[in-house]
Amino acid sequence: MSNHSASASPAPRDASTNEEIRRLRGRIDQMDDELAELLERRALVAARVQRLKPVGYFAGRDMRRERELVERMAERAPRLGPERLAAIMGEVISAGLAAAEEEAAHTA
Repeated sequence: MSNHSASASPAPRDASTNEEIRRLRGRIDQMDDELAELLERRALVAARVQRLKPVGYFAGRDMRRERELVERMAERAPRLGPERLAAIMGEVISAGLAAAEEEAAHTA
């Protein structure tokens, strides 16, 4: 168990450490930009799927398919694991469906 308290100030950083943090944050920013573009593309494709479903527009989620998705993703992102990925993808799917429903309401 650590003796560090939550109020302990961080160790001073030298210029090379600060530069490394800046560089790594730049990489994170780039990945976040790419992630946003992927999420937009995913939402567009998912909206199309919803329109094509034979049981009707926004007829519910396929939980079996979502579990399979999480299992596949967990193989590629083991650090996050299935529980965290299930939470993340649940939000991604919900947000995409909500956006598609709003779009459909505006075009109806």
